[in-house]
Amino acid sequence: MALFVYPFVVSLYWSFCQYDLINPPRFVGLDNYQQLANEFATGTGIAHALWNTGYYALLSVPLSIVLGVGLATLLSCDVRGQSIFRTLFYLPSVIPVVAASILWMWLLNPTDGLVNSILGSLGLWQPQWFASPAELVSPESLTSAAWAGNSAPIGSKDALVLMSLWGMGNFMVIYLAAIGDIPKSLYEAARIDGAGPVRRFVNVTLPLLTPIIFFNLVMGLIQSVQAFTQIYIVSEGRGAPADSTLVISLHLFLSAFQHLNMGYASAVAWLLFAMLGIATWFLFTTSRRWVYEGVR
Repeated sequence: MALFVYPFVVSLYWSFCQYDLINPPRFVGLDNYQQLANEFATGTGIAHALWNTGYYALLSVPLSIVLGVGLATLLSCDVRGQSIFRTLFYLPSVIPVVAASILWMWLLNPTDGLVNSILGSLGLWQPQWFASPAELVSPESLTSAAWAGNSAPIGSKDALVLMSLWGMGNFMVIYLAAIGDIPKSLYEAARIDGAGPVRRFVNVTLPLLTPIIFFNLVMGLIQSVQAFTQIYIVSEGRGAPADSTLVISLHLFLSAFQHLNMGYASAVAWLLFAMLGIATWFLFTTSRRWVYEGVR
């Protein structure tokens, strides 16, 4: 208990101090929080990190849910080699993060990576991936000029999203277990009523999966905001290129251990804690409108 409460309280105190990890903390009141407010006003620092984090979370979490449910539904079908397919799709999630990050840096190398080589052989655009700060979902990317030439407006954050989808095997296994728990009698009743595969999925499978979808939504949101190791590796430990991968977790780490500004880093940590608390509260509040709570 002390190992949890003590850092919690100390970090709150440090957020009101100037502390460089060498000299004793010096109380400065709300100076760190005023600095955060100024950065929000100017769109720098924490504001830029928050945009990068939101971009990554708002793309990776919904896509992981859609793909996870889709894969789990397909892998729940009784076909030959079912266990082999399940193992293949789950395997990426058990590969160490460092090894997976290095593998993806090679796959998405813009000059000699396997992905761009395949795209080039098919005559398609070859994104710059981790070498570009471009964003697929942005006002600039929606213009025709952004798609001109030999490169699509896909950059480092989109590559991070792709990496996160590759390791969604953990969530897929949870969906598989939930689908296996759905009573077969419900599918038989729907089939007797004339419902086809799509109607059975929409009216039977999907509603009964909503509690699991809600769980994975909350956990996925927290994990995406706290993502650090893979981002540190692919961004050379500094949010490259052009701070396009400088998410909040990396911004906090660099502030504390590179710039030796632990007071400011503690303020960032508490801001992150508050935002995650508000987001989780919002999800729990709205869940009653779409999460099915009936008895199976």
